[in-house]
Amino acid sequence: MHMNERLDVAFAALADPTRRAILARLASGEATVSQLVEGFDLTQPTISSHLKVLETAGLISRTRVAQTRPCRLEAAALKSVDDWLARYRRFWEESLGRLDDYLAARAEEDGGERSG
Repeated sequence: MHMNERLDVAFAALADPTRRAILARLASGEATVSQLVEGFDLTQPTISSHLKVLETAGLISRTRVAQTRPCRLEAAALKSVDDWLARYRRFWEESLGRLDDYLAARAEEDGGERSG
């Protein structure tokens, strides 16, 4: 899968608030499906469906330990999303910085006209 395709799948997975909440829960440590079900007013099949989407997007991984399949957050996939967003974050920070400079200059000009 190419980088753009991975980002598309990751953003599609992140678009759902339940999946974002699952990721937030997994950020504090791995959990089994049963443990995840306890934190939501959803059925086990519904949580499993969300986990499948997150796993396909590479945002979580599941291993088999005896009879359980603990889920864990995969930070590397989130890093690629963050890297993509960083370009736009820089753009907005620079744009807002220029706006601050412009407004400060206007305030100085306006203040100078009133005192003269």
